[in-house]
Amino acid sequence: MKRRGFICVLGRVASGFWPRRRTIVVAMAAIVLLPVEASDAGWLSDVFKSSSKQAKSPKQAKKHGKPSKHVASPKPATLAKRAASPKRHTVKLAALGPVDLSPAALKPVAPRCNPAKFRIVLDVGHTAVSEGAISARKVSEFVFNLRLAKRIEEKLKAEGFAETKLLLTEGKARRSLFKRVAAANNLPADLLLSIHHDSVPNKFLEDWEFEGKKSHFSDRFSGYSVFVSRSNPDFRTSLSFAELIAKEMKAQGLDYARQYSQAIMGRHQRPLLNKETGVYRYDELIVLRKTQMAAVLLEAGSIINRDEELKMSSPEHRDIISSGVTAAVKEFCEPRWGILGPL
Repeated sequence: MKRRGFICVLGRVASGFWPRRRTIVVAMAAIVLLPVEASDAGWLSDVFKSSSKQAKSPKQAKKHGKPSKHVASPKPATLAKRAASPKRHTVKLAALGPVDLSPAALKPVAPRCNPAKFRIVLDVGHTAVSEGAISARKVSEFVFNLRLAKRIEEKLKAEGFAETKLLLTEGKARRSLFKRVAAANNLPADLLLSIHHDSVPNKFLEDWEFEGKKSHFSDRFSGYSVFVSRSNPDFRTSLSFAELIAKEMKAQGLDYARQYSQAIMGRHQRPLLNKETGVYRYDELIVLRKTQMAAVLLEAGSIINRDEELKMSSPEHRDIISSGVTAAVKEFCEPRWGILGPL
């Protein structure tokens, strides 16, 4: 039995037992359960007409001396008009279960960006003068940031994001923050990702010796973290991009730094926006709130943790992080990629 005939029968059977309102529910359920062609859409009005308690069957109409509308044959003019009409486009509805579609059919009508023209700024956190945190083995955070940012730049350009820009800033701490914001706003950019490596508050530091020199470490905390500012003019997009980065970090087998949600962090405690992936809110960060585009800050890992510092120093781990960031950018630019992978 054809779908149209089956659904019509279903509606008419239901109308014999239930009121009109329940019949409509049955008809709607039939839409979900069966793939329907757009050209068969006329069955719906048939079901609704036959579901009324006041509607008369052909026999009742004949008994009362009234012709039945349902048994009337189409007029020749109507048949000729239908024959002359172009073939209607067939649309499959498949709410339940997968549907076999060609790769071309799966591509979105309008991708969110063109990778060749999409401009993401990779902000290298800190400067050669203001180096940021110092690792357990006396290496500046700026060195870690620069190495990772360069690797991310290489990966993105290899994936077609030719307009990726590496942002290096000179000068001392606070002044350099406003310089990097101004440089990013003047490009202009579509996204900004600020690259950093983490440490801990001084109260958690312990002493040790490395290569005969006194140094500090804290093995208490580890992991990446992702920050956004609610003061950013495009906070919604910033959060969306942050979620993608955090999701990809987790997919790479990395754990996020959980200490920022704990009271022991004191003034360094931050609101945790996603407890599954490690997205935090840090409203006061200048590089996030003063930029005119969506902006995210990534703390790739803790370099004051001795074991994690060794990981951060390895090209293999930089590849893991840069692959995660690249996947996040691709999914942000083309949501279809994140669902199906490249076609």
